[in-house]
Amino acid sequence: RDYYASRGLVDVYKSQVLKYRKICRLRKGIRIFMEYKKNDRVTLTIEDMGSDGEGIGKVDGFTLFIKDAVIGDQVEAKIIKSKKHYAYARLEKVLQPSPFRVEPKCAYHRQCGGCQLQAISYSEQLHFKEQKIRNNLIRIGGFDAEYIDERMQPIVGMEEPFHYRNKAQYPIGTDRDGNVITGFYAGRTHTIIANTDCALGASENQQILETILSYMRKNKVTAYDEVTGKGLVRHVLIRKGFTSGQLMVCLVINKKMTKMSYPTAGVQKNTNEFLPNQGELLAALAKIQGMTSVSVSINAEKTNVIMGTMIHNLWGESTIEDTIHVRDMQKENYPYTGDALTFKISPLSFYQVNPIQTEKLYSLALEYAGLTGKETVWDLYCGIGTISLFLAGKAKKVCGVEIIPQAIDDARENAKRNHIENAEFFVGKAEEVLPEFYEKATTEASSDEMLHPDVIVVDPPRKGCDDACLNTMLRMQPGRIVYVSCDSATLARDLKILCDGGYEIRKVRGVDQFGMTVHVETVVLLSKGEIDSKKVRVEFSLEDMDMSGFQKGATYEQIKAYVLEHTGLKVSSLYISQIKRKCGLDVGQNYNLSKKEDAKVPKCPPEKEAAIRDALKYFQMI
Repeated sequence: RDYYASRGLVDVYKSQVLKYRKICRLRKGIRIFMEYKKNDRVTLTIEDMGSDGEGIGKVDGFTLFIKDAVIGDQVEAKIIKSKKHYAYARLEKVLQPSPFRVEPKCAYHRQCGGCQLQAISYSEQLHFKEQKIRNNLIRIGGFDAEYIDERMQPIVGMEEPFHYRNKAQYPIGTDRDGNVITGFYAGRTHTIIANTDCALGASENQQILETILSYMRKNKVTAYDEVTGKGLVRHVLIRKGFTSGQLMVCLVINKKMTKMSYPTAGVQKNTNEFLPNQGELLAALAKIQGMTSVSVSINAEKTNVIMGTMIHNLWGESTIEDTIHVRDMQKENYPYTGDALTFKISPLSFYQVNPIQTEKLYSLALEYAGLTGKETVWDLYCGIGTISLFLAGKAKKVCGVEIIPQAIDDARENAKRNHIENAEFFVGKAEEVLPEFYEKATTEASSDEMLHPDVIVVDPPRKGCDDACLNTMLRMQPGRIVYVSCDSATLARDLKILCDGGYEIRKVRGVDQFGMTVHVETVVLLSKGEIDSKKVRVEFSLEDMDMSGFQKGATYEQIKAYVLEHTGLKVSSLYISQIKRKCGLDVGQNYNLSKKEDAKVPKCPPEKEAAIRDALKYFQMI
């Protein structure tokens, strides 16, 4: 009422109320909601953005979600789905563009749906992603806004937010006229938007796709039909090593292999004819500069899974190579440090799709780990060992865990390739391997240094970490946890569990791996929290406790050696005896005491006390 009255529109207000009256009684009086239905057209200003990049605005208190609208836009929209208090609408016209709106580079960006933010300036995209991380940590994680703001560091953006992807998977299909096409699926459909020049893919992709389509048309090679299950070519996978310049092409084909005998998994060199007039295609692809590997993947199942498990190499090498450089994340423009690792990449390898930003992402994780060469590290969900090998160069020992056997094979091969001998890899689910290791080591009273590692790094899929994995991490009590996340919503959920278990968030930083999209990577550093007024302080006397069960024992020389090796500090027997007394351990009646009555006994310094306590814990004496 006040809104209309202030604009001299009281009569309009009254007529609107009579027409659309819908009263919702709330605790504090009566609130009027306008009622909108499907196909109604509305004009509104976009005031916010949702987590999927959609614009959010309100009309008379009624909330609308509008895809492709930009915060700050004044738009005309058509309601396509209406609920009680909100609706989804289609953008019909931009009446007044937002200062953040830019001309999209791709003509298909609205139909494709892969670049949800392409109409927004890149600087505003980065702001949106920072806010997405922040809001999820506050709303889902339950953290105080001031607490998060104190720990968030500026997001790491891209120098060039286009043509950054080193991997793309293109579906092959037909248009309404039966012509073979390729491109990407329209949002929430399996309808292919024909386009061989994706603005995010490597520049060579268009030439490769046009070569394959030309071959298919000339040789009447059929495209796979999801409805009938017939047709030969399903997808084309393209990978590029940005440092090496090497290109890989893998065609996913719908072909039964019952008459051929091959191993059940992996990449096999093959001279069989998998495609009609196969040599013509191979010769054409081989002419493309950088082409290194051409293969086929067999997938005859009616499934949405793109790749099959068996890869047959048809031409060139079975893998390509790429190099990831370590960067100094403390300096402007993040210069190279001089350290680098080379990786072998197969069609099935997990490898971050944005190699330039990956260098920054992994370098940031390495910085947060705070390694000096003396630490033991677990790397969970390690893939082909990219983060593991980054860490191994600065750690004493690294153990990586990954569920995909071939990825672990690649990890071990990559370790050999880079002459790294202090990295060990295990096949299995992180939520199974880590708890099994912990229970076995604890039951056997093992002194394995990986039982209580200095650092645990996790880089889980979008669903986040399993509860069993998180609980085991808490039981292992690492000094630091570095969490690399591709979904800040599940990150927030997991951080709440870790912080409830005694850890504190120290740093949070976003890394934009996926320019033009709503997705963002986040790196978080956690370490053990300090006792404060919010925690319960318990007092008890060690003299009343039976400590004999903990006193598994170590000689003074063993304790001295452990402290020297792990901290570089030299401690005396006197200092050891003082700390043992503090912990309630028996050290003898007059051990190391001066015979003079007025003799001054030096007190153990705090840093040496902490080192001795760590040694006593390591030898399970406390």
